[in-house]
Amino acid sequence: MSIPASELILNPDGSIYHLHLRPEHLATTVITVGDPDRVDTVTGYFDTITHTVQRREFKTTTGIYKNKSITVISTGIGTDNIDIVFNELDALANIDLETRMIKETHTSLDIIRIGTSGAIQEEIPVDSFLLSDMAIGLDALLHFYNSTHIQYPEIQKAFVKHMDWSPQKSEPYIVSCNKELASVFNGENIVKGVTATNIGFYGPQGRVLRLPTSDAMMNMKLGEFRFRESKITNLEMETAGIYGLAKLLGHRAVSLNAILANRVTGDFSTQPSKTVDKLIQYTLDRIATM
Repeated sequence: MSIPASELILNPDGSIYHLHLRPEHLATTVITVGDPDRVDTVTGYFDTITHTVQRREFKTTTGIYKNKSITVISTGIGTDNIDIVFNELDALANIDLETRMIKETHTSLDIIRIGTSGAIQEEIPVDSFLLSDMAIGLDALLHFYNSTHIQYPEIQKAFVKHMDWSPQKSEPYIVSCNKELASVFNGENIVKGVTATNIGFYGPQGRVLRLPTSDAMMNMKLGEFRFRESKITNLEMETAGIYGLAKLLGHRAVSLNAILANRVTGDFSTQPSKTVDKLIQYTLDRIATM
């Protein structure tokens, strides 16, 4: 059965609604970044650019790096935008946009997030790189999908108990990266950890300007949580949504974080652009070996 026009929305030129992309514009290796300006930073290393388009916060450029075709797309901030980007990327790969029918042959994308993050463990230095082995979603995105089979209920229950999690907040969900794809980016300079994906930047990450938070001890409790050998290492706003939707849609995903702040020590990078650029170069060179 074809997908109705109200559910799969296309532009007059046949491109997917928000991203303004057509299937031929998409590589099977995709880098996601938050900031649209960072797309140009990444693709500045490309040998060739084959396509570029921007609509709102979603900027996409596809090109060639060391004989590898790569698409770089900005998602903006938050898992709400991840919902848009990942569903539309999957539609480009796995739905015939002319017939509105799901393709018989599934195409799996390799999706690598290059993002920034703040550490909540004192021993993780500013300007280091962290690979999110797992992510805890403190938003509600995955609960809108049939997703319990990819979650980790035992860890989730332990986390809710440890945090004394308020029932007024959405139930945390835990998902993991694709281990095979993650192995490509392992290295002596890479720290592995569990990332907390927050629904906001200020109160949801324990920042206080003029508004008090509902749990002043939240970040301390996050840092103290342990499940066997795992502990929460850093905070950001996209990874859990990326891991959850990638698994549900049959894609491989890994999130790489440039640690620009340490919330325990109060330190912030004196060279954030340089640190992010080093992570970009590291990621591109590892992708070229795939």
